[in-house]
Amino acid sequence: MLEFITTLKHRYQTIQIGTNAEKCLEQLTFIEAFLQKIELNSLPINIAVIGPTQSGKSSVVNLLLNQESAGVSPLAGFTVHPQGFSVAQKAGDLIAVKTYFSDIEEVMQSSLDHQQYDCYSLSACQQHNLPPCIVWDTPDFDSIDAQSYKNSLLKTIALADILVLVVSKEKYADQSVWDILQLIAPLKQPILVVLNKLGSDSEALIIESFKEKWQQLRTDKMPELIAFLFTKGGLVNEHEKVLNALINKKINKLQGKNQEQLAKQFMQMHWTEWLAPIKAEQEAEAQWQVLIDKVLEEGLVNYQRDYLDHPHHYDTFQNALARLLTLLEVPGIAKILGKSRRILTWPMRKLFSSTGSKKQGAYPATQETIVLQQIAEHILLQLGDKILNKIDPAQGKDSWWKSMNQQLRLDKQFILQQFEQKTLDYHENFKQDIDETAQSLYRKLEEHPAILNSLRATRVTADAAMLVLVLQAGGIGLHDLLIAPAMLSLTAFLAESAVGGYLHKAEAQLKQQQLKAVQQQLLCDVIKQELKLLAGKMATTHYFNISAQQLADVEAQLKEKPHGLRLF
Repeated sequence: MLEFITTLKHRYQTIQIGTNAEKCLEQLTFIEAFLQKIELNSLPINIAVIGPTQSGKSSVVNLLLNQESAGVSPLAGFTVHPQGFSVAQKAGDLIAVKTYFSDIEEVMQSSLDHQQYDCYSLSACQQHNLPPCIVWDTPDFDSIDAQSYKNSLLKTIALADILVLVVSKEKYADQSVWDILQLIAPLKQPILVVLNKLGSDSEALIIESFKEKWQQLRTDKMPELIAFLFTKGGLVNEHEKVLNALINKKINKLQGKNQEQLAKQFMQMHWTEWLAPIKAEQEAEAQWQVLIDKVLEEGLVNYQRDYLDHPHHYDTFQNALARLLTLLEVPGIAKILGKSRRILTWPMRKLFSSTGSKKQGAYPATQETIVLQQIAEHILLQLGDKILNKIDPAQGKDSWWKSMNQQLRLDKQFILQQFEQKTLDYHENFKQDIDETAQSLYRKLEEHPAILNSLRATRVTADAAMLVLVLQAGGIGLHDLLIAPAMLSLTAFLAESAVGGYLHKAEAQLKQQQLKAVQQQLLCDVIKQELKLLAGKMATTHYFNISAQQLADVEAQLKEKPHGLRLF
């Protein structure tokens, strides 16, 4: 779960889509840090002092520590790094804390640079008013630059066992204050509220107003609240006693909570919102898969119509019959026929050789290869049109489809080249099916010796030289004009003989085998496979690219274990 939350956070950081992305990123950053905290053992007690600019956070930290440890300045946004002050902690006690902040650089407090935000400091502090703990002075969350160091702030808040919220009379009602309080509410961290810099005339009014606001926006009990009146000299000893007494009280009340269950509740609360853009992507990708299946199905229908069932284009079975002719030769005259073929086919073989077909391993274009290439181009053209129909700026869902349209255009030529190469491979592989059909026809003829002898007699006088030329040139298809003279007599003879029914059955079976081969080897293994990969090729800077299976696995984790959660 932690790994998924980290991945999701990084995707939000990269993509930053929509007005809700910043809010989701803040929530993910916070819960990621909380999960990292759960993963660690032997953490000391951490107290984080938080609040908006100019509320007096650093002064409250110094009051807790009873010494001037945190830097105080009248300038807004003076503290921009988490600054920890360890009380009665040994070096070994701080290892887990340093591990927790391993993605942020640790520097000495005196070396903190206001221009470099991804840093923190951790200093020892000699003071005896508090039990062993670490007190954190934190950056504000409402200044202009707050977004630059909000990650470290949220990480420090998630680490805290006790939060001290410091707000002034000018800032207690700011929306930024209540946004933070709402964000952290599900984790139920103990909170102490310090209303600072109040005037005696407005103290009661502001306290009452704060309580009302709390009841409106939070469902838990109103935390303990301290009101500090404004004094020119800052916070005084009386404030220190009250503050330390309440902090000690909260520390004594700390008890082990089911942090995993709290984390689970936090994630369940925001899960739908976080995954909304991912679900939209997955919906688009599911529609994309439907479009692919639909156009491939149409392509297969077109292949059957324009080639397998076409009365003038289909020639594969004629190829099988041509191979059957070679099986019918009478052994005594086979050499004479072979010599005649070589003489008669030399000009055509010379022509193929001069074009380089043999050297390149290519086959002469056949009617089937032409039809298949046209179908492949038509499939990609259809998909392009269907993608354009999906682009609907009015619904705000056009971004994914625009990118898919661009990716399809980029990969179109590559897909067609792959298809062309695989078509040649398919032709080469399918020769075996043609040979098996010829062999099955020959075995059937052997069951009828009279028909077989008649065909052999016909075979001696048939002009089959051009048939052998095509067989030697390679490929499945045979040009109609080349084979018609030899085939017409053979086909007519077989059709009218006792094996006529078997002839039609063999042709139908060969067509079915060819249909399945084209569907699997070309449409599925090439076009469908390449099209399915397009979504993953789209720029990762624009899309989450989290699969439905990944999401299902994580959601299963989120639902299991009613009293806990497998987080790691």
